Amino acid sequence: MNKKIRVAILDDHLPIVDGYIYRLEKDPHIEVTATMSYGEELEPTLIKHPADVLLLDVNVPTSNENHNPYPILHAIPRLLQAHPDLNILVISMHAERGLIRAVMDAGASGYILKDDQTVLKELGSVVRTVAGEGIHFSPIAHALYAKHLAGEEILTPRQLEVLSLCAAYPDDSTAELARRLNISNSTLRNLLSSAYLKLEVHNRTGAVAKAQQTGLITPTKTEAPKQ
Repeated sequence: MNKKIRVAILDDHLPIVDGYIYRLEKDPHIEVTATMSYGEELEPTLIKHPADVLLLDVNVPTSNENHNPYPILHAIPRLLQAHPDLNILVISMHAERGLIRAVMDAGASGYILKDDQTVLKELGSVVRTVAGEGIHFSPIAHALYAKHLAGEEILTPRQLEVLSLCAAYPDDSTAELARRLNISNSTLRNLLSSAYLKLEVHNRTGAVAKAQQTGLITPTKTEAPKQ
């Protein structure tokens, strides 16, 4: 029997959390293992209840005593380094390009807007995509982040290096690839997610295939014709 995808949720609005749980419990391949209201609960909870996907609101209070916003941009890289198999999906009411860019640069695997009911109705499918090391965006968030990437070359040399490693070692985890490159897990995730967007794909397999098809990296070796 396949292991269920474990989901943790950090959001300080109980009705929203209940809505996520309601949608996710419909999927037999997903289980919600932990919910939190304060940022400082996050790290100890993930140690006690490991998760494959974290649904993360960017504007939660730090603690019951400290209602200042939890430093998400500081936390995301730390979490990804401490939990290499964790995938972080941000769900937020804020549609600012700078914030979307910042959380993606930090290593998040997508950005969903809380008022995007079309995407939220398919939350189980979105979670499965992210758990498989893919990415997912609300259309508005996608457009804003793609605009940020539009001025860059199609793929940077570092992104091409990453995709060539993905092609050579398709069974490597994100953490294993990061070790080969001597970079942090969050940096690798950012390199991959921005490459996916530029190539208009949603996951590593699609990115490698398209990069090979378009001649950006070495294509798969074909057998020489028999004489």
